Amino acid sequence: MLSPAADIARRLAEDAEAVCRHYLTNGRKQGRYWVVGDVQNTPGRSLYVRLTGPIYGPGAAGKWTDSATGQHGDLLDLIALNMGITTLRDALDEARRFLSLPQTDRDRVANPPASRGSPEAARRLWAMGQPMSGTLAERYLAGRGLTGLGHLDSLRFHPNCFYWREDHALNDPPETWPALLAKVTDLDGRLTGLHRTWLDPATADKAPVIPPRKAMGNLLGYGVRIGKPVSVLAAGEGLETMLSLHLALPELPAVAALSANHLAALQLPADLRRLYIAVDADPAGLSAADQLAHRAIGAGIDAVHLSPCLGDINDDLRANGRDALRAHLRPQLAPEDAVTFLDHAED
Repeated sequence: MLSPAADIARRLAEDAEAVCRHYLTNGRKQGRYWVVGDVQNTPGRSLYVRLTGPIYGPGAAGKWTDSATGQHGDLLDLIALNMGITTLRDALDEARRFLSLPQTDRDRVANPPASRGSPEAARRLWAMGQPMSGTLAERYLAGRGLTGLGHLDSLRFHPNCFYWREDHALNDPPETWPALLAKVTDLDGRLTGLHRTWLDPATADKAPVIPPRKAMGNLLGYGVRIGKPVSVLAAGEGLETMLSLHLALPELPAVAALSANHLAALQLPADLRRLYIAVDADPAGLSAADQLAHRAIGAGIDAVHLSPCLGDINDDLRANGRDALRAHLRPQLAPEDAVTFLDHAED
């Protein structure tokens, strides 16, 4: 009798091409093989999956090898590596979802489903993400002028993230698109939610869905954090706005609140002495910045607006480049912060 893992691997191998088309979207069929760069779905030719062959033994369907690394295995192994899954149980759950097979009673008791959009669902999705370097998410950000951000621990990539359209029928299955994941945390660094930007593999731009961005979990007062503030912090609405500010001032801790309303309600560290607010130049953005500044001043914190030339700081970065953005920000910084976050960064 086959073990559960062997049985699932066999079922996957029976439709190996469908597995590859779902998880390895950057690859292509070449004869009896599916060819792609690696298990993370990077474009290339070093990993090949056998699409046809016997169920077991040499040349079996579903067996794969990465000639660049020497990695090899079956399609269950491939799914686990592709999705960043670290336990056999979670890999079996993901494979069963793909195959539309029910979970076992034991699995349901040990790992009950999380409510869609809940903090627990956000934590599970984040755990399934993978490092951003070399992925479609990195290409997407580069298209926004945002390069060299693969080191940030607040960002991950998911190659097949569920998307429910607003008008989907109750029993319709979700679509799957690659997605940039951004971790939302509280002041103590605990994950409270997740921000997702769905991506189009064909264009490396946002996916053709409306809206292409959604958040899940608890967001109010929290944000996507870059660096840990000690006494100085920059805050703003959009993720790309604050990533742009990070490129210009990489040593300045920053947080993206993800909306104007959430920026106005952002929780501030108790020991903060100066808050820079990256302003979006629209009525909602200006109002949120003023509300946050009012709260900060009431708490004894020096609040300083950072105003863009265009609509937001990412617009400035894309239009004028990093050096021009730094020059524009310099006179808006306190003199000592200009030395700390600009002059020292240039040394």
